[in-house]
Amino acid sequence: MQPVLNGMVFIVDDDVSVREALAWLLRSRRLPSEAFESAEAFEAMLARPGSDLGRQPACLMLDVRMPGLSGLALFDRLLERGLVDRLPVIFLTGHADVPTAVDAVKRGAFDFCEKPFSDNALVDRIEQALAQSAAVLEVSARKERLQALLGELTERECDVMRLVVEGLPNKLIADQLDISVRTVEVHRARVFDKMDVKSAVELANLLRQM
Repeated sequence: MQPVLNGMVFIVDDDVSVREALAWLLRSRRLPSEAFESAEAFEAMLARPGSDLGRQPACLMLDVRMPGLSGLALFDRLLERGLVDRLPVIFLTGHADVPTAVDAVKRGAFDFCEKPFSDNALVDRIEQALAQSAAVLEVSARKERLQALLGELTERECDVMRLVVEGLPNKLIADQLDISVRTVEVHRARVFDKMDVKSAVELANLLRQM
């Protein structure tokens, strides 16, 4: 699998040797990374204005046990904020922490990697996590674009669009809305133009993405 362009791997581990080893491994695979010595430091980065999280694919390598806020506690906070889909979490665990990490995977973590880890297997999972993040961001961007397009429609155009998607012909739409067939045709054409579609089927498929 090819690395995801512009992806960022965040590393949160209190062990400097682990942070440096992971950063070196990622550099060797041309994957950019940013390391943090604590969960608190990572949260502070998230809170900074202009944080890139959500604008580019990213994943989080997270140690289970750390002084202060633990990796599991940080994971719970990310879950509460709805961030783990766009920021897949791969836990770094010792043998004793494996059952805990397995439970976290059941609750939404992407995976766990037991220390000492296999370089190739770990990078494969990181690239897969970045690919998932990219897919989630793409879906979110499509929904935002669709919301923007819908925002351009007038109230009457929305009425016509709803009936077009239901499969009603222009004559029945005109009867239901108490307008002329010609007016329906005009609104229908404007809806297709604003929504950038060519047919009712294409419009219906587009709206299913909501």
